[in-house]
Amino acid sequence: MRPSRRITLSLLLLASMAWASAPAAAQQPDPGVADLVADIDRILGDERLVPARAGVVVRSAASGEELYGQDNGKILTPASNAKLVTSAAAVDGLGLDFRFTTSVLSTGRRTGSTLTGDLYLKGTGDPTVLAADYDALAAKVAAAGIRRVTGRLVADDTWFDDVRLGTDWSWDDEPYYYAGQISALTASPDTDYDAGSVIVSVAPGDAPGRPAKISTTPETDYLKIENRATTGTETDVLVERRHGTNTVLVTGTVADGYDEWVTVNDPTGYAASLFRAALDRHGVRVAGRTARGATPSGAATVAERRSMPLSELLVPFMKLSNNMHAEILTKSLGRKVSGAGTWSAGLAAITSFARANGMPTLRMRDGSGLSRVDGLTPGGVAGLLLELRGKPWFPTWYGSLPIAGDPDRMDGGTLRSRMRGTPAAGNVHAKTGSLTGVTSLSGYVRSADDELLVFSIMINQYLSASPKDIEDKIAIRLAEFSRTAPAEISDVRTLREASNVPELECSWSKPVRC
Repeated sequence: MRPSRRITLSLLLLASMAWASAPAAAQQPDPGVADLVADIDRILGDERLVPARAGVVVRSAASGEELYGQDNGKILTPASNAKLVTSAAAVDGLGLDFRFTTSVLSTGRRTGSTLTGDLYLKGTGDPTVLAADYDALAAKVAAAGIRRVTGRLVADDTWFDDVRLGTDWSWDDEPYYYAGQISALTASPDTDYDAGSVIVSVAPGDAPGRPAKISTTPETDYLKIENRATTGTETDVLVERRHGTNTVLVTGTVADGYDEWVTVNDPTGYAASLFRAALDRHGVRVAGRTARGATPSGAATVAERRSMPLSELLVPFMKLSNNMHAEILTKSLGRKVSGAGTWSAGLAAITSFARANGMPTLRMRDGSGLSRVDGLTPGGVAGLLLELRGKPWFPTWYGSLPIAGDPDRMDGGTLRSRMRGTPAAGNVHAKTGSLTGVTSLSGYVRSADDELLVFSIMINQYLSASPKDIEDKIAIRLAEFSRTAPAEISDVRTLREASNVPELECSWSKPVRC
């Protein structure tokens, strides 16, 4: 049957409308973008990635335009790229002026130089307290005229809960300082502020074959040292804290001095022992034992220490990828937002912040990225990096990111040995991430056209040595990117050797100082 004229006209009208409403032909990308895509594809064609998963996203910071994307919505293990989320949420929720306090308080009655009652040491998680700071607090107690305490020394760590280790952390990481226990009362042995750890130093003895000499920083009897190391012609030392104890076994031979950072079991007891020894040095005698408990309301402050502001703590935290800072800030954020110094409360606040700031899909099980169950997407990381540029605190936060090729530890951080002598050096500001089988690099770089780009590179489940040179090649290519001019590609043939760094974050291998 022939169609009627009315039907034919209707069909023509519909066809005309469909033509009119059809989208215009996709705008052709700039020639430089096509070259960039081809080059990143070529870099990601490395045979080491055949069994692995790799997600990469590159976006223009000005327009948000995606210049490159591969698996940008897939959940990948971020390792320390998780600290990008944690640090930003902490700054936003706590403020750049946030400081920790450590206080000495009492509810007792003073009679001359005698305090009748208990003396309380109360912490709020400060990772920057050194043994010298506990000594200074003890000096203030003595300066207040107290010479004798009839009661106990009570350690108050109730600002946080008593869960010391993160969910999913490997039990065999427990002795190593990058997996230190989290407590509201703690101490650090150095100005990297490695909370909850002690430096064990091993030196040659008086003659070959004689026992090695062992010392600790700070000096403490909280750790029990079993010294089975001897003086030899080479240094091959193992320093290991036995699981669930404060006994440290030292074995092997030593020809030159060797230092190892070792965690303590129960940082609260450790901090209290340092403070009690300091009180004794300053002539303040505490008659009772050391106990645990909450400080009564209305207690009077005898002495107090305030930490540096968060704006300053961000530098060792992010430059050196300090796990303990991340977890302490996570619990601090939970305390601020929900009144609970717990991982669950802190992670809920971090997740809420991330979802409101360009990262709709994520799973956070800790604040540091030490958990292998943490999950972020490259697209979400790039989205967060874009959103953060609008925050009033962004310049300070941006300044805490490691800088490629800058040899200063507190500038270059975990990127100080990477991309030297390339257009990325001094240009790429980014957070690294490393676990066995996991590497990531996400941050900012300026192109050859001075266009600010954000990028996220996440590689999981590789079986080779760490392929960080692949990250470096991409970052260098972004530094060379021009929308119009042909790129002058750097010779990056030696990057594979130069980037042969440990599987863990390089700052987590203290004696290496990579």
